[in-house]
Formats: sequence, C-alpha cells, structure tokens
Amino acid sequence: MGILSSLRSFKADISESKLRQYTYSSMASPLLLVVVLCSYCCYIAHAGDEHGFVVVPRRSYEPQAVCSASRVNLERSSSVPLVHRYGPCAPLRYSDVPMPSFSETLRRSRARTYYIKSRASMDMGSTPDDAAVTAPTHLGGFVDSLEYVVTLGFGTPSVPQVLLMDTGSSFTWVQCTPCNSTKCYPQKDPLFDPSKSSTYAPIACDTDTCRKLGKRYKNGCTSGGTECGYFVGYGDGSRTRGVYSNETLTLAPGVTVKDFRFGCGHDQRGPNDKYDGLLGLGGAPESLAVQTSSVYGGAFSYCLPALNSQAGFLSLGAPSANTSAFVFTPMGHLPGWPTFYMVNMTGISVGGKPLDIPQSAFRGGMIIDSGTIVTELPETAYNAVEAALRTALAAYPMVASDDFDTCYNFTGYSNVTVPRVAFTFRGGATIDLDVPNGILVKDCLAFRESGPDVGLGTIGNVNQRTLEVLYDAGRGIVGFRADAC
Repeated sequence: MGILSSLRSFKADISESKLRQYTYSSMASPLLLVVVLCSYCCYIAHAGDEHGFVVVPRRSYEPQAVCSASRVNLERSSSVPLVHRYGPCAPLRYSDVPMPSFSETLRRSRARTYYIKSRASMDMGSTPDDAAVTAPTHLGGFVDSLEYVVTLGFGTPSVPQVLLMDTGSSFTWVQCTPCNSTKCYPQKDPLFDPSKSSTYAPIACDTDTCRKLGKRYKNGCTSGGTECGYFVGYGDGSRTRGVYSNETLTLAPGVTVKDFRFGCGHDQRGPNDKYDGLLGLGGAPESLAVQTSSVYGGAFSYCLPALNSQAGFLSLGAPSANTSAFVFTPMGHLPGWPTFYMVNMTGISVGGKPLDIPQSAFRGGMIIDSGTIVTELPETAYNAVEAALRTALAAYPMVASDDFDTCYNFTGYSNVTVPRVAFTFRGGATIDLDVPNGILVKDCLAFRESGPDVGLGTIGNVNQRTLEVLYDAGRGIVGFRADAC
C-alpha cells in the first residue's frame, strides 16, 4: 500500500487513466510497481510540457546572495539594466538600504492596488491649496511599493541617478540642489546640481509647456515668479515639489534624450528609501514614453528577472527586428486617467487545461502594473484558479499564512512539480507564466481576489517575471515575449 500511496501522490502529473493501466491487478509484483513508479518520475521530468507540469529543482528558485547578470542581453541601444531595489544587483552604494519585511512589502502593494481602484471609481477631483503650486491630491500610486530601479544619466556632463521605475506614474523627478535636510530625504548619491550642467534649463511659467502641465498638475509660478512649478502627491503620503525643467537624459553612451522634461525637486517627503527619484513610464503626456514618441514611437518594454539576484532590462522603442516571438493584445487605459495601461483577459489555463471561467468575469479589465506584486483576479476567476492550483499541488502539505490564501511547505523536497499557468487575452494572445517564479512567491500562490467580477483586476509583477512586456502606445497594443531575461 505504501507504493500505491506514492503513486497517488503523483496524481497532479499522471492522468487517472494511465494509472489504471499499471494497477490492473492486486497480484502485480511490488518490484514491478517500483519500476513503474520510477519510470513515471522520469517521464514527468522529461515530458512536463506535454502534461502542463514542470519539475523544478528547489535550488533554482531560492534567493541568491550574489548578483548574476549573465542572461541579460541589452539588444537595443536604448536598453539599460533593471534590477530589484533590495537585491544584490542593486548599486553597491545602496546595499545597506534596509529591506522591509515581506509582510510589509505586501501591505504596501495591496494599499497601492486599493488606491488605484478607489481612484478609478471617482474623478480626479479638486485639490487642496498647497502654497503656490497645487495638483490633484494623489496623482501617483505608492512610491514605497516600487521594487525595481534603473540608473540613468542627467545633465551635461552626465551624472548617474538611480530611479525607481513605475508604470503607474507618468511624472519623472529627481532631488536637486538647493535642498537642505529638512526639505529632502538623505539619498545615497549626491543631489543633482543643475548649476553644474550646461544643458539644464528651467521651464518658464508663462509657456505652453507649463500650461499643458497644468491640465493634470495645477501648475503655478515659483516664488521668483518666472519658473514653472510642480507638485505631485502620492497615495502613501510621499510628495515632491520643485521646478519643471528641461535636461539631457542619457540612457547609454551616445544615446540621449534632449530637452527631457522632468521635475527638479527641492521639497520631498515620504518613505523613498534614499533613492534619487522616480522614472514615470505611464501613459500621460509627461511620461518618458510619450515625450520620446517622435523617436521611439511611444513604445517601451521591460523584462523583470526571475529572481532578485538577477538583472533584467528596460528599453525604449519596439524591437526593430522580427517580432514573431511576441504575442499581442489591444491596449486600453482607464477612462479619464491615461497613466495606467489596461488589457482584457479572456481565459486562464492551469496544468494545460482551460478553466471554466466565463469571459464576463473579466469585464472590469486588468491593469498591468510594475509596482504591484501579487496579481488580483476578479472573484469568479480567482476561485477557479485557486481551486485548480490547490488540486494540482495536492501532493504537498499546505501551511497557514497571514499574507496569502494558499501556501506550501516544500521542506525536504529536492524537486517540486509545478503546473503551468497561462493567461489568454483579447485577440487570442496567450502567455505562459514562468515556472515557478511567475507563479509562486515565498512558496505561496501569487494570486489574490480583487473583488466582484465587475471590478478592476491587476496583473502584478510576479506574474510578469522573465516576460518582455512591450507597451506600444503608437500601435495601441501590448506585447509579451517569453524567456526574455
């Protein structure tokens, strides 16, 4: 019976009909059953793709203490490395930045999605008066929920600045001098000094550029009365205020963006973990993607690495070579709020089998967000995914968690058999999530319920790992390429 119990533990990998072929007789030799069991172990390991399951060594997805950037291939000249802010690939000068607990990280992520959904359900209303410069109360998401950073050069000569990357914000800013300790947080790099750059120029407050900024940020003149001021508040209480300015942005040696408009911040507040500023990649006019649309067609892409000890990339522009490795789906935006990018999901598969989820369950749409960790699915879809994954992973003991609905204890297992999960989008585009790093986080399922089916869902950054996600606003599409980093 011990052998038969072992066979049953592989029910997620072996169909019941195949099992019957080898348990046809109570007179079967125990030795034969052992041979059959071992052969099926081998069969599963080498034919996982055919059955919708993959056997992965545990060590392949455990955190590493050193950076491994061997897989990063910066194919385009506009590409820059992208790394996790708390991982070993982050700039060395940031290695002592304290890492929050995972529970705190999840709390920040959930607060971000709650804020996004609450803002999506209401107008960008009136704002409180904040000195001479005001803006809608919370234009961004949560700065302290952001997880990935890139290093770009500002000014001439170019000065490196480490920026938090956010597809949920459109406004880019860095801390600038003059800014004393009561006005700015203590970042690791020297503050950007515009007086030392030959290409820096503040934008005047009586220009069309400043007036256009006022359509989303109620701009005003600075105390001197000539420069365009800005103010941005975020959902976590962070804020930045300063001068809207032009500067040369350097992506890579010889690859620059002239007259890039950004905020030169002189008054910052909030938990920004000593980074130099924020890079806004949202869909509003102030974003880097929109500002460079004449050169790069309003397109950019990134690949989030499978592990925090690896590097990914951020690129401006769409690939100029063959895009046959991509699958595409139409791009949308929240009505009246162009910053966030949306797609329409139509189905989900687990273990190679489509789940019985009506397309109406996804009618609220899905935001793709680099600053959210765990994917939030509408109620009907979430229940189906959770049930299917629990069945597929039934061989492993579950453990309780305050942070997730479903977690497992894989202690003692050298290999773990994980089902493939696939998302299908409008137009038929289907992507396989990375196994296991796109499905499991801290040995828990990286999904949670977002609420009723009519509501908004979010595709978090765990599900995006190793995919190149291409946002091509010029063509109105979102693309996905597997195994890109």
